[in-house]
Amino acid sequence: MTAGGGIIHQEMPELRPEALRGFQLWVNLPSGQKMMSPRYRDIRSGDIPEVSSLSGATIKVIAGRYRGVVGPARDIVIEPSYLDVTLPKGGLFEEDVPSGNTVFAHVVSGLGLFGPGGQAVSSGNAVLFRDGTRLQIGAGEEGLRFLVVSGRPLGEPVAWRGPIVMNTQDELDRAFEDYRNGTFLRP
Repeated sequence: MTAGGGIIHQEMPELRPEALRGFQLWVNLPSGQKMMSPRYRDIRSGDIPEVSSLSGATIKVIAGRYRGVVGPARDIVIEPSYLDVTLPKGGLFEEDVPSGNTVFAHVVSGLGLFGPGGQAVSSGNAVLFRDGTRLQIGAGEEGLRFLVVSGRPLGEPVAWRGPIVMNTQDELDRAFEDYRNGTFLRP
């Protein structure tokens, strides 16, 4: 979903007896595109392509490109990469990080060994990588599932309140005034 000028949403997940687990990625828009026309696309699990590697890794490409495979979350202004990686016990994932991008990994389950030194990172934790780093992520005894997200940073200030993100407090105040007046929606 690109909220732009017009989508205000509230999430009300369906309650289920089994646990409901999810991971949201919010991508900020550049200042000149904050109020662009909103858009929405439903992506189901069957829409997400998978790539298998020789090391036994399974990589689901949600956004961006991996080994020539393009994910279904497209037309995101900053062109992020969003991969869901599963490694078997002892498996290894290696990939070059695009220069200038901010990159992080979030461990969903298992124990990961990050970097050449094999820094152990457990489930529920994240790792922020430096610019120009080559990702080297290995799986511990129980295997590993993690998300790898990268994108180019905007380098712009952020003013945020509730569901609206702008660059300045004045822009934020104006957006809330438009919302109250019913003029927030853009065609």
